[in-house]
Amino acid sequence: MSRGVAWSVHASNLAVGGTGLVYGWMRYLAVPADEFAVVNHPWQPLMQHLHVLAAPLLVFVVGLLWRDHVWRRWRAGQRSHRRSGVGLALGFAPLVLSGYLLQTSSDEGLRLVWAWVHDLSAVAWLALAAVHPFLPRAARAA
Repeated sequence: MSRGVAWSVHASNLAVGGTGLVYGWMRYLAVPADEFAVVNHPWQPLMQHLHVLAAPLLVFVVGLLWRDHVWRRWRAGQRSHRRSGVGLALGFAPLVLSGYLLQTSSDEGLRLVWAWVHDLSAVAWLALAAVHPFLPRAARAA
């Protein structure tokens, strides 16, 4: 995997994950100053829009990552980091699918389901993505 792809992965993860976490805090934890406010924080719509606009970049970069990193190592039979890598690969589909379905679903019950799936898969993705690059160093040190 080239340095450009690696930095693109980290930058897009930071952009999408950062805006998603800030938006989640604003949506679920922030207390509105006005009891009749439509949003909990004045920047909440901006964070949502930035998150939705940055997400296709992450999808594109993960496609590059699949070609340059995942598929090449899978075909070569490399066994190290396979658990976290497979977890990331399998966890990306529900993350992306629920994100799109959350935007397009008109039924409030389904929107709630997609929101839960999206939020849980996003937390899992961010946790695995934060740990995965450091596993080779930990394996060498042992």
